[in-house]
Amino acid sequence: MKRTLTVIGIGTGNPEYVTVQAVKALNRVSVFFIPNKGDDKADLHHLRREICDRYIEGDNYRLVDFDIPERSKAGKYTSDVSAWRAEVRAIYERLLAEEIGEDEVGGFLVWGDPSLYDGTMGILDSINATGRFDLDYDVIPGISSVSALAARHKVALNRIGQPLTITTGRLVSQGLPPDAGNVVVMLDSRDAFRNVDDDLGIHWGAYIGTEDEILVAGKLGDVREEIERVRSAARKEKGWVMDTYLLSPGADEDAS
Repeated sequence: MKRTLTVIGIGTGNPEYVTVQAVKALNRVSVFFIPNKGDDKADLHHLRREICDRYIEGDNYRLVDFDIPERSKAGKYTSDVSAWRAEVRAIYERLLAEEIGEDEVGGFLVWGDPSLYDGTMGILDSINATGRFDLDYDVIPGISSVSALAARHKVALNRIGQPLTITTGRLVSQGLPPDAGNVVVMLDSRDAFRNVDDDLGIHWGAYIGTEDEILVAGKLGDVREEIERVRSAARKEKGWVMDTYLLSPGADEDAS
């Protein structure tokens, strides 16, 4: 069963972060699959619709909403993620079978960039491996929260001759890797910055690029409580927080 798809990175919440390449791809899609992650994240759902309304010429397309199951956190992380992806794959297979014709192009609008902490491509590859569908898909990169964070704080991500590490809050809570250089932390649901060296510099941002954006920067020991306060207040108000931060050892240096 032949199916043609495009996976489009839409940036971090600001419709102006949608690239020209993404706009062209949007206008090639016949049916968009729009994930619903519950009432708390309804604004993410609405943003995807807003992007379609803003950038697609004409109305020769349709939107298909689908519910995303909540990932279990009861077992080992890798096992929970694997089980969750299997559930999502079954949903994608149903959408491909029931909601898209052979002459149509399906589209997934991915928050940030599809290559960075997003499972869409992996799930599509696993579907392809079953042989049930002959999937032909392309990928449009998006402005990630990592790039947007650096731009909004007007800092470079790297130091001269030093590595840049991108990791998760779950791993940082177990300790920073040695010789990691500057460290970008994503998906931090456990406030891992509480457990790292006070002397590190931090550039923190939530809802980056949107009207709700919050930015805090400074020596971690000086701004940790402020970050905790604004992060807690934002989560209470919106029901969710999507934040990213950069940890930097020592004094600022020129980057290259």
